[in-house]
Amino acid sequence: MNKIISILTMLTMCLSLASCGEKPQPATTEVPIATEESSLIDTMTLEEKVGQILFVRCPETEEEVNSLMAKNPGGILMFQRDFDGLTKDDVISKIDGFQSASKIPLIIGVDEEGGTVVRVSANPNLAREKYKSPQDIYNEGGMEAVIANAKEKSELLLSLGINMNLAPVADVSTNPDTYIYKRSFGQGYEETADFISQTVTAMNDAGIWSVLKHFPGYGEVTGDSHKGTVYNEKSAEDIHSTDLVPFKAGIDAGASCVLVSHNTVNSLDSENPASLSPVIHDILRSELGFDGVIMTDDIAMGAVADMENVYTKSVNAGNDLLITTDYETGYNQILAAVKSGEISMETLDSAVEHVLKLKGLI
Repeated sequence: MNKIISILTMLTMCLSLASCGEKPQPATTEVPIATEESSLIDTMTLEEKVGQILFVRCPETEEEVNSLMAKNPGGILMFQRDFDGLTKDDVISKIDGFQSASKIPLIIGVDEEGGTVVRVSANPNLAREKYKSPQDIYNEGGMEAVIANAKEKSELLLSLGINMNLAPVADVSTNPDTYIYKRSFGQGYEETADFISQTVTAMNDAGIWSVLKHFPGYGEVTGDSHKGTVYNEKSAEDIHSTDLVPFKAGIDAGASCVLVSHNTVNSLDSENPASLSPVIHDILRSELGFDGVIMTDDIAMGAVADMENVYTKSVNAGNDLLITTDYETGYNQILAAVKSGEISMETLDSAVEHVLKLKGLI
């Protein structure tokens, strides 16, 4: 436990790096962690390990914050409501408070894609105007403008204490009638791959963690998995030759994380949503060679929210980080599953290792 608590000594260093826009660095010798990667995990309790794989929606009250921090979450995901009416100093103070209350440095994430999904820039106290979508920026100023915007967004988020942007969107869509089109780059798979590669590189250079979404590609569907089950009927051949290309480009550029969608991709696994599919996670690990953090889309979404043992299935499918609002249910379900052997310690430790490696703690 002393080793866990001692990680607080690097917290100031982590925050100062973020404010300077530098890429987060691995733990230094200032943190007394043995050289073996498993050593930090060996000092953690089972309960602390379970907490580290939860990426929780931002609490609204001090009481809720205290309750959440007792679970040692891996991160906090902030939404527009969490910034409304706040000044820059207010946001910095709020995030500093989260970090100070946490035994282990937190991932602080937002969805700041631009266009229809803007959590931070929707607040005029924090940005001159809402960021436009990469698609619109590209149509107006080309790739150079897109990359400049990615850099500007990253620097703004980092200045607030936010170390992860759940972007860029790697889905391929050229059909305005599909659900994901406005959030996509709006171009073919080759152009989208170039956009993803350059955006990830710009984010890495700025020092913010990127998240490719929504693996293995949302597809040309009109349904919204926030509301219910969505089926992607593309052939496996088409998915491999087109949809996976931007994800591979992002992985090769050094993407930190990949978010897996709740869509059911019938040609790859007709029995499970992608987020709960070991088959689809194996494609990401084995075929595309991704060794970073795999996260679910929000488990509160209609496509999976009512599924039995959804948190247990998410972990066993190969996810390292689970986005959730109902963290109490997730925490208790995963803890019970590990104790019963339904989730193996090896599986849990693997997920925790990926999260701690992202944070630079092992």
